[in-house]
Amino acid sequence: MPMVTSRDGTRIAYQREGAGPPLILIDAAGHFRANSPLSELADLLIPHFTVYRYDRRGRGDSDDTPPYAPEREVEDLAALIAAAKAPAALYGYSSGGLLALHAAAAGLDVRRLVLLEPPLSVDDEAGKRAFTATLSRLGGAEAVTFFLTSIGVPEQLLAGMRDTPHWNAMVSVAHTLAYDSLLSEATGPTVLARVTTPALVLHSAGSTDDLAEMAATMAGLLPAAEQRGLPGEWHGVPATVLAPVLAEFLCRDAARQ
Repeated sequence: MPMVTSRDGTRIAYQREGAGPPLILIDAAGHFRANSPLSELADLLIPHFTVYRYDRRGRGDSDDTPPYAPEREVEDLAALIAAAKAPAALYGYSSGGLLALHAAAAGLDVRRLVLLEPPLSVDDEAGKRAFTATLSRLGGAEAVTFFLTSIGVPEQLLAGMRDTPHWNAMVSVAHTLAYDSLLSEATGPTVLARVTTPALVLHSAGSTDDLAEMAATMAGLLPAAEQRGLPGEWHGVPATVLAPVLAEFLCRDAARQ
């Protein structure tokens, strides 16, 4: 299993497939390579890019070094980009998109960004802190239930998830849900204003209005962003729909040369 070592000594597990410019896929809260909707997307992108998938710290085969801070995850991405030896594009799903934004804001060698429904709340700082505090107190299935209910997962979907392999995998990394909440706390207009990297902010037509509004708000705050809606379900777009849109945006620079 290939590993990179982050600045604080944390070992981050990753896999690399394909050929072409490097593209790093960043999972959402509670997800990692063995429990991720990004597998099919990666397969569709491999003919066009060198696709990197990795386990965010505290998940899967990666290590964890407390205390957590968003800056540590940015350093994890810096180690991956250094391994790629070229400017990398980043695709972030949900809270993975927030991490991609922090990486670009920190000045990492990021060429382009694609973000699918990154959660953004700019007017409820106290609520975000309370959410993090609750997640930090809870553990296991209680934390997963609280997290998914709070972010608006429809009850029908939530009921179908319980006691499945996907659910059990989320429970196994439940402590990292508070990490994503801290990442959300750290994301606001000041961070977004520093992201001059060209960005594509996507939302699903099947999502609730609040997720589409978050995408619109983020696109409006980013200096070099465009927004687009795609056919899909709640908080998700099929890989077959997403892959060509992502590839077109990421290859736009090459097409102009």
